[in-house]
Amino acid sequence: MEKLSIVVISDVSGDAAQVLANAAAGQFRGKDIDLKRYPLVRDKQTLKEILAEAKENKSAVLTTFIQDELANEVKSFCQENNLQHQELLNSILHMFETLTDTAPISDPSTVSQLNDQYYYRMNAINFASRYDDGKDPKGFLKADLIILGPSRTSKTPLSMYLANQSIKVANLPLIPEVSLPQELEQVPKEKIVGLMADPQYIKKFRHSRLYALGLTNGSSYTDETRIQNEMRYAKELYQRYGIQSFDVTNRSIEETAGLILETHPHLASLGSKL
Repeated sequence: MEKLSIVVISDVSGDAAQVLANAAAGQFRGKDIDLKRYPLVRDKQTLKEILAEAKENKSAVLTTFIQDELANEVKSFCQENNLQHQELLNSILHMFETLTDTAPISDPSTVSQLNDQYYYRMNAINFASRYDDGKDPKGFLKADLIILGPSRTSKTPLSMYLANQSIKVANLPLIPEVSLPQELEQVPKEKIVGLMADPQYIKKFRHSRLYALGLTNGSSYTDETRIQNEMRYAKELYQRYGIQSFDVTNRSIEETAGLILETHPHLASLGSKL
């Protein structure tokens, strides 16, 4: 079954659009719908990056923009690239403009008095979502931290946890047969951490992952020898490049994040340098 991709983009929180999208998706049970929200998008460069990803994934686009300039940018892009698009707030603003005979001030800050801390946190969350799972190696050059690790070592949840502390995180799955992106060579090694785990621990989580997807366990993905080889490859890579590694076996996301912040104190201060 083909997955339906929907992105919600807003220069405010995007809460309303997400609620509406989820309500609509609930009426189509059994359909695989992937919804991503990008709040607080207030500059054209960030918007262009999100739209480029939407084009690549053939996503439908829902927006709530206070600023006409950004709303028009999305409208033009979607028309040019044949993407489905609905702007959910602009029509209401124009209705109020007609009723009051007054032009809107087009100031996103009046919708929600968000402080800088929240703004930076949401940008970091957007970043972690955009550069998750090695989707775009260019993100490595912009990241505060890069997390490497074999599959099921909790790279994504750890990335999102740290993003909630205003840290821009990208992550990359390590696969022995796949070469590392060239961009990684340009990143200072102190900005990179590696994750490890006991093979039996990983095997259990991979079995659970396949079960959740309705797949059988008869693949190399859950083969213990294969997992041991992946862990050996990761360990050798970390040693070769001088990358600090962390064992996530039986550790919570919070515990692993705490260890990373302890050994990389500059990361903990990112959220406060506003």
